[in-house]
Formats: sequence, structure tokens, C-alpha cells
Amino acid sequence: MKCIFAAAFAGVLLSGLPAHAEEEFPFGLEMTLDVAPMAGSKRRPTLEIGDAGETRVELWCAGGRGQFSVAGNTLVFLPGANEPRTCTPAQSQADAAITESLSQAATWHRQGDVVTFAGGAMPLRFRINTN
Repeated sequence: MKCIFAAAFAGVLLSGLPAHAEEEFPFGLEMTLDVAPMAGSKRRPTLEIGDAGETRVELWCAGGRGQFSVAGNTLVFLPGANEPRTCTPAQSQADAAITESLSQAATWHRQGDVVTFAGGAMPLRFRINTN
């Protein structure tokens, strides 16, 4: 009986601990947008998020820097200027849509290696690179 009580008590104590590291914001990690590449390319958009939220953004064509600020499950993304590159109109339009959705995102959720940014024009689902 004492063992059952001890196990139940331990379960109650452990339930008050913070979420596992796998549920934390992916500071210090690189993620790839969970979409198929554009026709004629193998490239997919990526985010490389530093420990302080500084972010390297590589889109379908454009690339640049940005900054994530995170408090709990809310976030703010501030995009920086993109580096000048020669992009097709389709790439530029797709890049703008991703940047807009990241900028409008208000919340994030992580489940394992999948991070979703929501609240923008379209939710963006990224997979943490594990290789």
C-alpha cells in the first residue's frame, strides 16, 4: 500500500515540473519548412534560430536575418532586410507569403520535432533538423 501511495505522490509531484526540453522553443536549432520543394528545385525554406532568438532565414530564393522574441507560447518575429538575389516572380511571391505569415504569427506550438507558428495568414509547420 505504501508503494502505491509513494508512486501516486511522485506522479503528482512530477506533473508540476516544466515541459520536457522537446517542448521548448527551438533556440539554437535549425528547422525546415514542412513542404515539398518548388518545381525544378530541391530547396525548401529554413530557419536557423540562435540562442538569443537571432535568426538566419533562407526562403525559396531570398535570405536574410530576423529576430524571434518568445514569452511562453506567444512570439513576435521581426524580419530584417533580405539579401539581394535574383528570384523568379513565383519565388518572390512565395517568399513574401512566408515572411508575412511569420511576421503575423502570434503563437507557436512544439510537438517533438515539429514546430508550428500560428496566427498569421497561414500556419507554418517546420521540422527540426535532426541530422
